[in-house]
Amino acid sequence: MKVIIKKLTVLVFVLTAFSACTNRFEEINTNPNAPISVTSSLLLPQIIRDMVNATLGEAWGIGNIVIQHTAKNQFVNEDRYLWGELNSIWNNVYSNMRDLKIVLDQSEASNQRNYKGIALILKSWMFSLATDCYGDIPYSEAIRGKSDGINFPKYDTQESIYAGILADLAEANSILGTTGEIVAGDPIFNGDVTKWKKLANSLRLRYLMRISNKRNVAADMASIVNNPNANPIMTGNSDNANYTYLSNAPDQFPLFTTRIGSFNEFRASKTLMDVLTGFNDPRRNIFFRPTPATELTPDTSDDQYVGIPNGLGDVEALQFNGGPQNQSRIGALFYEAANSSLGLSIAKGVIMNYSELQFILAEAAKKGLIAGGDAQAKTYYENGINASFAYYGLSTPAGYLAQTGVAYNPANALVQIGTQKWISFFFQGLEAWFDWRRTNIPALRPAATNQTNGIIPTRFIYPLSEQSLNTQNRVEAVTRQGADAITTKVWWNK
Repeated sequence: MKVIIKKLTVLVFVLTAFSACTNRFEEINTNPNAPISVTSSLLLPQIIRDMVNATLGEAWGIGNIVIQHTAKNQFVNEDRYLWGELNSIWNNVYSNMRDLKIVLDQSEASNQRNYKGIALILKSWMFSLATDCYGDIPYSEAIRGKSDGINFPKYDTQESIYAGILADLAEANSILGTTGEIVAGDPIFNGDVTKWKKLANSLRLRYLMRISNKRNVAADMASIVNNPNANPIMTGNSDNANYTYLSNAPDQFPLFTTRIGSFNEFRASKTLMDVLTGFNDPRRNIFFRPTPATELTPDTSDDQYVGIPNGLGDVEALQFNGGPQNQSRIGALFYEAANSSLGLSIAKGVIMNYSELQFILAEAAKKGLIAGGDAQAKTYYENGINASFAYYGLSTPAGYLAQTGVAYNPANALVQIGTQKWISFFFQGLEAWFDWRRTNIPALRPAATNQTNGIIPTRFIYPLSEQSLNTQNRVEAVTRQGADAITTKVWWNK
């Protein structure tokens, strides 16, 4: 009997203890030192840093090559268009969009319109990168798994995505500055809301021009340009939307710590080098170095700048012009001198620069999408060139704007505008690629030993994980858009 009583006593004790533990389960399993929410000011810097690093990485590995700013002399598959999966943009957009949704939700709940406006701008830029790389993508149902149980989002058409992007940028412009919260955690403009408004409207002009072959954008572009009080745009290089790296770890320019052998696989492209040399353009000496054989001699008068053709075979590329000692490398400011004072001012993560905006306006004026005609187009065009030189710490050389091939010529203006815009996009390979696909300026020749039947790639293939994780929606997108191949054109490019 005593044994039974003891067992019952133990059982009651255990049940009581278990009940007590169950009642305090959440309390016991909650770490009082671990945050359960993160403020927008802490989320923004990481989102922006991740995205500019992703765009720089894809520019270095693919964008600069396909747009023929750089070429490879070893491991030349990328240069011959033997592209496999290129998932950095896709992965970074969707992973960081989750955090950006938190910023949007928090700013909406707290009526923090400055944070919401910035988040809408970043959302627009990030989705533009993804859609311009891949075409139709998850958009309206993206990042709604936790909130709405949508784990297999549909792929929206690029046309509808661009409508959403432009609407979000217009809303950002209208709400920024209408509440008084101070924006912290802003590595681009340090909380300057006016500059974010300028970026919103400058991006609107970029994306309107991007789709200008598919719809009439004249009224929309004119409404922005003709009303600067309501729709301010960038007015100088001080408005450039750039992420500035630090001289010390852990936030240095991504290439600064690259193994030298990997860096040296990339050389100057003959395409860009020939244009710069033909114009006697001093930006050449920043973008590239003299050949190693001439760089190390004390006499700079014998320096030679030599680019290699894009897409040569492995042996031909390595042996071109007598070998690597006679092929120009990429400029030091984008590598070992990236943490110098000049390097920090140039080797940046670029979202958009003033020079690009001026070239957009020049094209728009020349095409009659905004007022001004050739006279205004010439002004915008020269502003773009001057701004590009100034970005690199240079003054536009005397006579540069007047020389043949550069001097504004109404009969050839679109080619001139596109060419100078292409030059100014150095190390912004993705944006340069997007813009070239729209204009075909300059007239690039496909890589010498290309593996795409003479077609320069026009998109990335979808991540292979989508075939198994989001099969039906991906199939619908491919059926609508065209084969999941790097030569299939996206909507605005058809």
